[in-house]
Amino acid sequence: MGVTTPAGFRAAGLAIGIKDGSVPDLAVVSTDDGRPVNAAGVFTSNLAAAAPVQVSRAHLATTGGRAAAVVLNSGNANAATGETGRRDARRMAELTAAGLGCAPEEVLVCSTGLIGFYLPAQCLETGIPAAVGALASSEEAGVAAARAIMTTDTRMKTTDVDGGGFRIGGMAKGAAMLAPNMATMLAVLTTDAAVEAGDLAAALGRAVAGSFNEMTLDGATSTNDTVLVLASGRAGPAPLVRLEEALGQACEDLSAQMAADAEGGTRVATIRVTGARSQAEAAAGARKVAESQLVQCSLHGGDPYWGRIVSELGSAGIGFDIDRVSVAYGGHVVCRAGVAAEHDRAAVSAHLQGVKVEVSADLGLGPGAARIVTRDLTADYILENERTS
Repeated sequence: MGVTTPAGFRAAGLAIGIKDGSVPDLAVVSTDDGRPVNAAGVFTSNLAAAAPVQVSRAHLATTGGRAAAVVLNSGNANAATGETGRRDARRMAELTAAGLGCAPEEVLVCSTGLIGFYLPAQCLETGIPAAVGALASSEEAGVAAARAIMTTDTRMKTTDVDGGGFRIGGMAKGAAMLAPNMATMLAVLTTDAAVEAGDLAAALGRAVAGSFNEMTLDGATSTNDTVLVLASGRAGPAPLVRLEEALGQACEDLSAQMAADAEGGTRVATIRVTGARSQAEAAAGARKVAESQLVQCSLHGGDPYWGRIVSELGSAGIGFDIDRVSVAYGGHVVCRAGVAAEHDRAAVSAHLQGVKVEVSADLGLGPGAARIVTRDLTADYILENERTS
Protein backbone atom coordinates (compact mmCIF):
# COMPACT_ATOMS: atom_id res chain seq x y z
CA MET A 1 0.00 0.00 0.00
CA GLY A 2 1.13 3.56 -0.61
CA VAL A 3 1.83 5.97 -3.45
CA THR A 4 2.52 3.20 -5.98
CA THR A 5 -0.83 1.46 -5.43
CA PRO A 6 -2.85 3.52 -7.96
CA ALA A 7 -2.05 2.83 -11.61
CA GLY A 8 0.42 5.13 -13.30
CA PHE A 9 2.94 5.94 -10.57
CA ARG A 10 6.48 5.07 -9.56
CA ALA A 11 8.53 5.89 -6.47
CA ALA A 12 12.00 5.60 -4.98
CA GLY A 13 13.68 6.31 -1.68
CA LEU A 14 17.35 6.20 -0.77
CA ALA A 15 20.13 7.78 1.27
CA ILE A 16 22.05 10.59 -0.44
CA GLY A 17 24.02 11.99 2.50
CA ILE A 18 21.78 14.76 3.86
CA LYS A 19 21.46 12.75 7.08
CA ASP A 20 24.36 11.04 8.80
CA GLY A 21 24.83 7.30 8.86
CA SER A 22 23.40 6.24 5.50
CA VAL A 23 19.84 6.93 6.66
CA PRO A 24 17.33 7.29 3.79
CA ASP A 25 16.70 10.98 3.15
CA LEU A 26 15.46 11.46 -0.42
CA ALA A 27 12.26 10.30 -2.11
CA VAL A 28 10.79 10.77 -5.56
CA VAL A 29 7.22 10.04 -6.64
CA SER A 30 6.49 10.35 -10.37
CA THR A 31 4.15 9.34 -13.13
CA ASP A 32 5.35 6.16 -14.80
CA ASP A 33 5.93 7.89 -18.15
CA GLY A 34 7.31 11.18 -16.84
CA ARG A 35 4.39 13.13 -18.27
CA PRO A 36 2.49 15.69 -16.21
CA VAL A 37 -0.99 14.97 -14.87
CA ASN A 38 -3.51 17.05 -12.99
CA ALA A 39 -2.25 17.94 -9.52
CA ALA A 40 -3.11 20.08 -6.52
CA GLY A 41 -1.56 21.19 -3.26
CA VAL A 42 -2.39 22.65 0.12
CA PHE A 43 0.41 24.46 1.90
CA THR A 44 1.29 25.91 5.29
CA SER A 45 -0.39 29.09 6.49
CA ASN A 46 2.90 30.14 8.10
CA LEU A 47 4.20 33.38 6.58
CA ALA A 48 7.74 32.06 7.07
CA ALA A 49 7.06 29.47 4.36
CA ALA A 50 10.14 27.46 3.37
CA ALA A 51 11.77 27.68 -0.06
CA PRO A 52 10.24 24.42 -1.37
CA VAL A 53 6.76 25.65 -0.43
CA GLN A 54 7.36 28.88 -2.33
CA VAL A 55 8.68 27.00 -5.37
CA SER A 56 5.90 24.39 -5.41
CA ARG A 57 3.22 27.06 -5.16
CA ALA A 58 4.81 28.89 -8.09
CA HIS A 59 5.09 25.72 -10.17
CA LEU A 60 1.44 24.80 -9.69
CA ALA A 61 0.44 28.33 -10.63
CA THR A 62 2.65 28.27 -13.74
CA THR A 63 1.35 24.92 -15.00
CA GLY A 64 -2.28 25.52 -14.07
CA GLY A 65 -2.27 22.53 -11.72
CA ARG A 66 -0.10 20.00 -13.53
CA ALA A 67 2.83 17.93 -12.25
CA ALA A 68 4.85 14.91 -13.31
CA ALA A 69 6.69 14.32 -10.04
CA VAL A 70 7.38 15.28 -6.46
CA VAL A 71 10.92 15.25 -5.05
CA LEU A 72 11.23 15.24 -1.26
CA ASN A 73 14.15 15.36 1.14
CA SER A 74 14.31 14.87 4.91
CA GLY A 75 16.91 16.00 7.40
CA ASN A 76 16.94 19.61 6.19
CA ALA A 77 13.89 21.90 5.92
CA ASN A 78 15.52 24.37 3.51
CA ALA A 79 13.63 27.03 5.48
CA ALA A 80 14.88 30.52 6.36
CA THR A 81 17.56 30.09 3.69
CA GLY A 82 16.74 33.06 1.45
CA GLU A 83 17.50 33.09 -2.25
CA THR A 84 20.05 30.30 -1.81
CA GLY A 85 17.27 28.08 -0.54
CA ARG A 86 14.96 28.97 -3.41
CA ARG A 87 17.76 28.27 -5.87
CA ASP A 88 18.38 24.87 -4.24
CA ALA A 89 14.67 24.01 -4.36
CA ARG A 90 14.52 24.95 -8.04
CA ARG A 91 17.64 22.87 -8.62
CA MET A 92 15.94 19.85 -7.05
CA ALA A 93 13.14 20.28 -9.58
CA GLU A 94 15.59 20.72 -12.46
CA LEU A 95 17.54 17.58 -11.61
CA THR A 96 14.36 15.53 -11.28
CA ALA A 97 12.95 16.92 -14.53
CA ALA A 98 16.17 16.17 -16.41
CA GLY A 99 15.90 12.50 -15.48
CA LEU A 100 12.21 12.26 -16.33
CA GLY A 101 12.22 14.35 -19.50
CA CYS A 102 9.66 16.86 -18.27
CA ALA A 103 9.84 20.60 -17.57
CA PRO A 104 11.25 21.75 -14.19
CA GLU A 105 7.97 23.57 -13.51
CA GLU A 106 6.24 20.19 -13.68
CA VAL A 107 8.12 18.98 -10.59
CA LEU A 108 6.98 19.85 -7.06
CA VAL A 109 9.44 20.04 -4.16
CA CYS A 110 9.15 19.21 -0.44
CA SER A 111 11.67 19.37 2.39
CA THR A 112 11.50 18.54 6.10
CA GLY A 113 14.01 18.74 8.90
CA LEU A 114 16.11 21.44 10.53
CA ILE A 115 15.34 25.11 9.87
CA GLY A 116 18.06 27.62 8.98
CA PHE A 117 20.56 25.28 7.32
CA TYR A 118 21.52 25.15 3.65
CA LEU A 119 21.07 21.94 1.69
CA PRO A 120 24.30 20.14 0.75
CA ALA A 121 24.42 20.85 -2.97
CA GLN A 122 26.64 17.94 -3.97
CA CYS A 123 24.30 15.45 -2.32
CA LEU A 124 21.50 16.75 -4.52
CA GLU A 125 23.58 16.73 -7.69
CA THR A 126 24.46 13.05 -7.34
CA GLY A 127 21.55 11.78 -5.27
CA ILE A 128 18.55 13.00 -7.25
CA PRO A 129 19.67 11.41 -10.56
CA ALA A 130 20.27 8.18 -8.65
CA ALA A 131 16.78 8.32 -7.16
CA VAL A 132 15.18 8.97 -10.54
CA GLY A 133 17.11 6.02 -11.91
CA ALA A 134 15.76 3.81 -9.12
CA LEU A 135 12.08 4.64 -9.72
CA ALA A 136 9.82 1.59 -9.72
CA SER A 137 6.11 0.85 -9.48
CA SER A 138 6.44 -1.88 -6.85
CA GLU A 139 5.06 -1.79 -3.34
CA GLU A 140 8.64 -1.95 -2.08
CA ALA A 141 9.45 1.25 -3.93
CA GLY A 142 6.52 3.01 -2.29
CA VAL A 143 7.67 1.79 1.12
CA ALA A 144 11.20 3.04 0.44
CA ALA A 145 9.86 6.48 -0.43
CA ALA A 146 7.75 6.62 2.74
CA ARG A 147 10.74 5.71 4.88
CA ALA A 148 12.96 8.30 3.24
CA ILE A 149 10.79 11.24 4.35
CA MET A 150 10.78 10.33 8.06
CA THR A 151 12.43 12.64 10.61
CA THR A 152 11.38 12.21 14.25
CA ASP A 153 8.76 9.68 13.13
CA THR A 154 9.12 6.27 14.74
CA ARG A 155 7.36 4.51 11.89
CA MET A 156 6.44 5.17 8.28
CA LYS A 157 2.93 6.29 7.39
CA THR A 158 1.15 5.04 4.28
CA THR A 159 -2.44 4.63 3.17
CA ASP A 160 -4.48 2.90 0.47
CA VAL A 161 -8.16 3.58 -0.19
CA ASP A 162 -10.36 1.68 -2.65
CA GLY A 163 -12.78 4.25 -4.05
CA GLY A 164 -14.78 1.73 -6.07
CA GLY A 165 -13.37 1.84 -9.59
CA PHE A 166 -10.32 3.89 -8.63
CA ARG A 167 -7.71 3.93 -5.88
CA ILE A 168 -5.95 6.49 -3.73
CA GLY A 169 -2.53 5.85 -2.26
CA GLY A 170 -0.50 8.05 0.01
CA MET A 171 2.45 8.55 2.30
CA ALA A 172 3.13 11.11 5.01
CA LYS A 173 5.54 12.14 7.70
CA GLY A 174 4.85 14.05 10.89
CA ALA A 175 5.16 13.48 14.61
CA ALA A 176 5.16 16.87 16.35
CA MET A 177 4.14 20.52 15.97
CA LEU A 178 0.73 19.11 15.15
CA ALA A 179 -1.37 22.24 14.78
CA PRO A 180 -4.56 23.20 12.95
CA ASN A 181 -4.02 24.52 9.46
CA MET A 182 -1.48 21.79 8.83
CA ALA A 183 1.23 20.31 10.97
CA THR A 184 4.98 19.84 10.61
CA MET A 185 4.11 17.37 7.96
CA LEU A 186 4.45 16.31 4.38
CA ALA A 187 1.95 14.16 2.54
CA VAL A 188 1.84 12.95 -1.05
CA LEU A 189 -1.31 11.34 -2.41
CA THR A 190 -1.77 9.63 -5.75
CA THR A 191 -4.92 8.50 -7.53
CA ASP A 192 -5.70 6.83 -10.83
CA ALA A 193 -9.05 8.64 -11.07
CA ALA A 194 -9.51 11.13 -13.89
CA VAL A 195 -10.46 14.54 -12.51
CA GLU A 196 -10.08 18.15 -13.60
CA ALA A 197 -7.38 20.14 -11.83
CA GLY A 198 -9.83 22.62 -10.32
CA ASP A 199 -12.09 19.88 -8.98
CA LEU A 200 -9.06 18.04 -7.61
CA ALA A 201 -7.87 21.16 -5.79
CA ALA A 202 -11.30 21.74 -4.25
CA ALA A 203 -11.61 18.11 -3.16
CA LEU A 204 -8.15 18.14 -1.60
CA GLY A 205 -8.88 21.36 0.28
CA ARG A 206 -12.00 19.88 1.81
CA ALA A 207 -10.22 16.61 2.64
CA VAL A 208 -7.41 18.48 4.42
CA ALA A 209 -9.91 20.62 6.35
CA GLY A 210 -11.53 17.51 7.80
CA SER A 211 -8.33 15.70 8.72
CA PHE A 212 -4.91 17.38 9.04
CA ASN A 213 -6.53 20.68 10.03
CA GLU A 214 -8.38 18.97 12.89
CA MET A 215 -5.20 17.88 14.63
CA THR A 216 -2.99 19.71 17.13
CA LEU A 217 -0.39 19.00 19.76
CA ASP A 218 1.44 22.18 20.67
CA GLY A 219 -0.17 24.87 18.52
CA ALA A 220 2.93 25.20 16.36
CA THR A 221 2.47 25.49 12.58
CA SER A 222 5.53 24.50 10.59
CA THR A 223 7.26 26.36 7.76
CA ASN A 224 7.11 23.38 5.38
CA ASP A 225 3.63 21.88 5.67
CA THR A 226 2.54 20.46 2.33
CA VAL A 227 -0.12 18.06 1.07
CA LEU A 228 0.01 17.18 -2.62
CA VAL A 229 -2.10 14.97 -4.87
CA LEU A 230 -1.44 13.76 -8.42
CA ALA A 231 -4.14 12.13 -10.57
CA SER A 232 -3.00 9.82 -13.40
CA GLY A 233 -6.50 9.32 -14.83
CA ARG A 234 -5.75 5.68 -15.68
CA ALA A 235 -8.95 4.42 -14.05
CA GLY A 236 -11.17 6.89 -15.89
CA PRO A 237 -13.53 9.53 -14.50
CA ALA A 238 -14.78 9.18 -10.93
CA PRO A 239 -17.83 10.83 -9.38
CA LEU A 240 -16.58 13.90 -7.53
CA VAL A 241 -18.52 13.01 -4.40
CA ARG A 242 -16.89 9.60 -4.26
CA LEU A 243 -13.45 11.03 -5.03
CA GLU A 244 -13.74 13.61 -2.26
CA GLU A 245 -14.92 10.94 0.17
CA ALA A 246 -11.96 8.68 -0.68
CA LEU A 247 -9.51 11.57 -0.42
CA GLY A 248 -10.97 12.39 2.97
CA GLN A 249 -10.53 8.79 4.11
CA ALA A 250 -6.90 8.77 2.99
CA CYS A 251 -6.14 12.06 4.74
CA GLU A 252 -7.93 10.98 7.91
CA ASP A 253 -5.94 7.74 7.95
CA LEU A 254 -2.62 9.53 7.56
CA SER A 255 -3.50 12.21 10.13
CA ALA A 256 -4.53 9.54 12.64
CA GLN A 257 -1.20 7.80 12.12
CA MET A 258 0.60 11.08 12.77
CA ALA A 259 -1.35 11.74 15.97
CA ALA A 260 -0.58 8.21 17.17
CA ASP A 261 3.13 8.81 16.55
CA ALA A 262 3.37 12.26 18.16
CA GLU A 263 6.64 12.75 20.02
CA GLY A 264 6.50 11.18 23.45
CA GLY A 265 2.73 10.78 23.44
CA THR A 266 1.00 7.89 25.17
CA ARG A 267 -2.63 8.75 24.41
CA VAL A 268 -4.59 10.14 21.46
CA ALA A 269 -7.37 12.43 22.63
CA THR A 270 -10.34 13.63 20.61
CA ILE A 271 -11.73 16.90 21.94
CA ARG A 272 -15.33 17.59 20.88
CA VAL A 273 -17.15 20.86 21.50
CA THR A 274 -20.88 21.08 20.79
CA GLY A 275 -23.57 23.61 21.59
CA ALA A 276 -21.49 26.57 20.44
CA ARG A 277 -23.04 29.58 18.73
CA SER A 278 -21.29 28.62 15.47
CA GLN A 279 -18.98 26.02 14.00
CA ALA A 280 -16.14 28.54 14.07
CA GLU A 281 -16.62 29.15 17.79
CA ALA A 282 -16.82 25.42 18.46
CA ALA A 283 -13.53 24.94 16.59
CA ALA A 284 -11.89 27.77 18.53
CA GLY A 285 -13.02 26.26 21.82
CA ALA A 286 -11.89 22.77 20.91
CA ARG A 287 -8.51 24.10 19.82
CA LYS A 288 -8.07 26.06 23.06
CA VAL A 289 -8.72 22.94 25.12
CA ALA A 290 -6.61 20.68 22.91
CA GLU A 291 -3.58 22.96 23.04
CA SER A 292 -3.73 23.58 26.79
CA GLN A 293 -0.61 22.18 28.43
CA LEU A 294 -2.55 21.79 31.68
CA VAL A 295 -5.21 19.70 29.94
CA GLN A 296 -2.56 17.66 28.14
CA CYS A 297 -0.79 16.98 31.45
CA SER A 298 -4.08 15.83 32.96
CA LEU A 299 -4.58 13.48 30.02
CA HIS A 300 -1.13 12.02 30.56
CA GLY A 301 -1.88 11.47 34.23
CA GLY A 302 -5.33 10.02 33.54
CA ASP A 303 -6.82 12.70 35.78
CA PRO A 304 -10.42 13.79 35.00
CA TYR A 305 -9.80 17.36 36.09
CA TRP A 306 -12.72 18.88 34.21
CA GLY A 307 -12.10 22.29 35.79
CA ARG A 308 -9.24 22.80 33.34
CA ILE A 309 -11.59 22.12 30.44
CA VAL A 310 -14.12 24.66 31.67
CA SER A 311 -11.43 27.23 32.36
CA GLU A 312 -10.00 26.95 28.84
CA LEU A 313 -13.43 27.25 27.25
CA GLY A 314 -14.21 30.30 29.36
CA SER A 315 -11.05 32.04 28.13
CA ALA A 316 -11.31 31.01 24.47
CA GLY A 317 -12.94 34.27 23.34
CA ILE A 318 -16.16 32.55 22.32
CA GLY A 319 -19.72 32.60 23.59
CA PHE A 320 -19.74 30.98 27.03
CA ASP A 321 -22.12 30.67 29.97
CA ILE A 322 -20.76 28.79 32.98
CA ASP A 323 -24.28 27.84 34.02
CA ARG A 324 -24.89 25.95 30.76
CA VAL A 325 -21.66 24.06 30.13
CA SER A 326 -21.24 20.32 30.63
CA VAL A 327 -18.12 18.13 30.31
CA ALA A 328 -17.79 14.39 29.78
CA TYR A 329 -14.98 11.84 29.50
CA GLY A 330 -15.81 8.86 27.32
CA GLY A 331 -19.48 9.79 27.47
CA HIS A 332 -19.52 9.94 31.27
CA VAL A 333 -20.71 13.40 32.34
CA VAL A 334 -18.54 14.79 35.14
CA CYS A 335 -19.74 18.39 35.00
CA ARG A 336 -23.30 19.57 34.35
CA ALA A 337 -24.56 23.16 34.34
CA GLY A 338 -21.10 24.31 35.33
CA VAL A 339 -20.82 22.25 38.54
CA ALA A 340 -19.64 18.76 39.45
CA ALA A 341 -22.00 15.94 38.51
CA GLU A 342 -22.34 12.53 40.11
CA HIS A 343 -20.66 9.93 37.88
CA ASP A 344 -19.09 6.48 37.77
CA ARG A 345 -15.56 7.29 38.87
CA ALA A 346 -14.25 3.82 38.05
CA ALA A 347 -15.61 4.00 34.50
CA VAL A 348 -14.09 7.44 33.93
CA SER A 349 -10.75 6.30 35.32
CA ALA A 350 -10.77 3.22 33.10
CA HIS A 351 -11.50 5.34 30.04
CA LEU A 352 -8.65 7.74 30.79
CA GLN A 353 -6.19 4.86 31.08
CA GLY A 354 -6.79 3.86 27.47
CA VAL A 355 -4.69 4.87 24.48
CA LYS A 356 -7.69 6.63 22.90
CA VAL A 357 -9.56 9.19 24.98
CA GLU A 358 -12.74 11.13 24.24
CA VAL A 359 -13.35 14.50 25.90
CA SER A 360 -16.57 16.35 25.11
CA ALA A 361 -17.98 19.68 26.19
CA ASP A 362 -21.46 21.04 25.45
CA LEU A 363 -21.75 24.83 25.71
CA GLY A 364 -25.55 24.79 25.51
CA LEU A 365 -25.70 27.91 23.33
CA GLY A 366 -26.35 26.84 19.73
CA PRO A 367 -25.78 24.37 16.87
CA GLY A 368 -22.00 24.78 16.47
CA ALA A 369 -19.89 21.62 16.71
CA ALA A 370 -16.24 20.78 16.05
CA ARG A 371 -13.53 18.33 17.00
CA ILE A 372 -9.75 18.44 17.35
CA VAL A 373 -7.40 15.49 17.82
CA THR A 374 -4.45 15.96 20.19
CA ARG A 375 -2.04 14.04 22.42
CA ASP A 376 -1.02 14.05 26.04
CA LEU A 377 2.06 16.02 27.12
CA THR A 378 4.94 13.93 28.43
CA ALA A 379 8.52 14.37 29.58
CA ASP A 380 9.67 12.64 26.38
CA TYR A 381 8.20 15.48 24.31
CA ILE A 382 10.32 17.97 26.24
CA LEU A 383 13.44 15.82 25.87
CA GLU A 384 12.89 15.65 22.10
CA ASN A 385 12.34 19.39 21.68
CA GLU A 386 14.74 20.91 24.20
CA ARG A 387 17.42 20.75 21.52
CA THR A 388 17.61 21.45 17.79
CA SER A 389 15.64 18.64 16.19
